Amino acid sequence: MASKPERHPSLTARPEWQALCEHRAQLDKRHLRDLFAQDSRRGQRLAAEAVGVYLDYSKQRVSDETLRLLIQLAEACELPARVAGMFRGDVINVTEQRAVLHVALRAPVSENILVDGANVVPDVHAVLERMAAFAERVRSGAFTGHTGKRIRNLVNIGIGGSDLGPVMAYQALRHYSQRDLTLRFVSNVDGTDFAEAVADLDAAETLFIVCSKTFTTLETLSNARAARAWCLRALGNEDAIAKHFVAVSTNAQAVGKFGIDPANMFGFWDWVGGRYSMDSAIGLSTMLAIGPAHFRELLDGFHAMDTHFRSAPLATNLPVLMALIGIWNANFLGAETVAVLPYDQYLQRFPAYLQQLIMESNGKHVTLDGTPVDYATSPVYWGEPGTNGQHSFYQLLHQGTRLIPCDFLGFVSSLNPLGEQHDLLMANLFAQSEALAFGKTAGEVKAEGVADALVPHRVFEGNRPSSTLLVQRLTPYSLGTLVALYEHSVFVQGVIWNLDSFDQWGVELGKALAKRTAEELAAVEEPTLGHDSSTNTLVRRYRQLRQR
Repeated sequence: MASKPERHPSLTARPEWQALCEHRAQLDKRHLRDLFAQDSRRGQRLAAEAVGVYLDYSKQRVSDETLRLLIQLAEACELPARVAGMFRGDVINVTEQRAVLHVALRAPVSENILVDGANVVPDVHAVLERMAAFAERVRSGAFTGHTGKRIRNLVNIGIGGSDLGPVMAYQALRHYSQRDLTLRFVSNVDGTDFAEAVADLDAAETLFIVCSKTFTTLETLSNARAARAWCLRALGNEDAIAKHFVAVSTNAQAVGKFGIDPANMFGFWDWVGGRYSMDSAIGLSTMLAIGPAHFRELLDGFHAMDTHFRSAPLATNLPVLMALIGIWNANFLGAETVAVLPYDQYLQRFPAYLQQLIMESNGKHVTLDGTPVDYATSPVYWGEPGTNGQHSFYQLLHQGTRLIPCDFLGFVSSLNPLGEQHDLLMANLFAQSEALAFGKTAGEVKAEGVADALVPHRVFEGNRPSSTLLVQRLTPYSLGTLVALYEHSVFVQGVIWNLDSFDQWGVELGKALAKRTAEELAAVEEPTLGHDSSTNTLVRRYRQLRQR
């Protein structure tokens, strides 16, 4: 059922918000060193565990009272009802009048999830079965290219959620991938991206996966046309397109016109947002890489976290705890960024994936009813794998002037054990969170015999908040739990901030202006420009220099 945006009391005027403001003034006087000294069991108590994910939030600048007040705020914002509405299929994307049901993508076939009165789960599983059958044919060599050669190269063409999710998942699960298949990803409309992706590939052994729901996305279609031309130059026959291209789309007419066999088109639905789509048909490249069985495990991990989020009490609910602590850091401690620091090389693209998931969802300046906010919304997310980051930006985390909360992600068992390297990796993770929290006082520095002039340079103030997520091993299942954890955390923060976390109008203006400008750049005659003086000058200068 459609939900009409209601006018809620201003968030900052709520008594629960005001109580947190008063509490912050009291807690400001207490360092993490004091909080741990006063509670010998803090490290055990301020932790929660579910579906194989252990969350230690004891090094966050919170007390039991902080958490109690944050939960009161969540209840006042009707979080449990909003969660129930999402899982029920209510139209919670109010600006586009859509349900938001990425949870249906990983629901067991026995579940019943309704959109407009119809159960969508059978449709989801029908697509998954078609994907699995196709993946098995490609992986086994039964599906061949135009010349009869086996497909050995897969190139995913997409952008945004149609790229970041598949890229991240492929890198994260590469240990489980079929190694005689080469996967490449093309997203940037910069021709270099495509040229480098195919430079060493044989067209006769290459399959392109074009991911565009409407099959009209400018960057994706530009790259798809470049791929089509590259393929035709090498194979010389229009019939080759049907053997070397598949589509993830809902526009059968445009897909067919391109030359793709509609039997090799895999669809999804308007209740799946792009940044929430890696477990839909957009994940076809992932399934081709790791196989249908491992892809099913990925979905099972998602679903396990969905079930936990839907049923666990707020005080022990992992996505809720992470979201509320994030609100505390952003709105009450003034943190403007969050560093995501995975201590696993396979998760090298995880921070980039979270950038879109979080900042496109909650980077909003008005509430559901269009009222301007008077509080901070999404912080900037960024990060790199440890230990690489320790030798670049950790200096700022420890001794800089900005408060940057950190999420550390670590795994107990390495997929590639080499001597003592994994223990050293995890020792660094634990040491960094400890150093951020407790620092080193001037007295401790002097006790080491450091000269007085150097003491200020060696002091670490500490009191810098972090959470640690600890998982047994990076598997398809655990990756699913981690992605769903952040997905639901985003939703919780959107509920508290009273945002539509599922639209993205902020990307539209630049796209519209780019289309107009592209026509001006391509014009044979000097175009009449109607931009500002800076943009007009840049367009003219570019055209003049290009002609030279």
